[in-house]
Amino acid sequence: MSKTIALVDDDRNILTGISMALEREGFKVQTYIDGESALVGLSRNPPDLAVVDIKMPRMDGEELLKKIRKKMSIPIIFLTSKDEEVDELLGLKLGADDFIKKSGGFSIKVLIERIRVQLRKKSNPTEESKSLIVHGKLKLDPTQLECEWNGKPLPEKLTTTEFLIVKELAKRPGVIKERAHLMDIAYKENTEIEDRTIDSHIKRIRKKFKKVDEKFSSIETRYGSGYRWNID
Repeated sequence: MSKTIALVDDDRNILTGISMALEREGFKVQTYIDGESALVGLSRNPPDLAVVDIKMPRMDGEELLKKIRKKMSIPIIFLTSKDEEVDELLGLKLGADDFIKKSGGFSIKVLIERIRVQLRKKSNPTEESKSLIVHGKLKLDPTQLECEWNGKPLPEKLTTTEFLIVKELAKRPGVIKERAHLMDIAYKENTEIEDRTIDSHIKRIRKKFKKVDEKFSSIETRYGSGYRWNID
């Protein structure tokens, strides 16, 4: 069954170019020229993945991402027009799964490959056993990408990338997982991701758990090493 990709960008030339390329690859495409129309359209007809430009009129990509995350947990790839890393890091902190720079030779082929990576992670979040993972107050269901803490679902669902990081940490509590290892788990096909990206994801994950438990402290930072999961 064809996957549906939503494209949100105020540049009609980019929308047309990406749409034609995706349709040639067998994808169905929804297009929106601003954040407000995208929010309405995505709410009515949720796609399998969204590609969102950061800088747009009538609700920018950052605000759109916040609102989308309250409604659904689809993979989201940000398009950023700046060379600086500030947009990328902010997007990841807000819950984006990946980003592509439009400047410096924007490649639609690279974007399509990144889309395929995210869809594969969503449809097959683990290559190992898909049985439930239960440690202390944590309960993970890899088949549904569902996470519960102390018997309650998280108010804001983990993204696919965040889920993979939590799963990797929780499957061996007490064992330190280096940032490089977590990067390999979360971004197998993307060698451009830097260490600080994992730090941004960890901050985002902690924030989501603290919405259901203000005292959440199971993810421990091991400075100079990485992170580990501690059982409460």
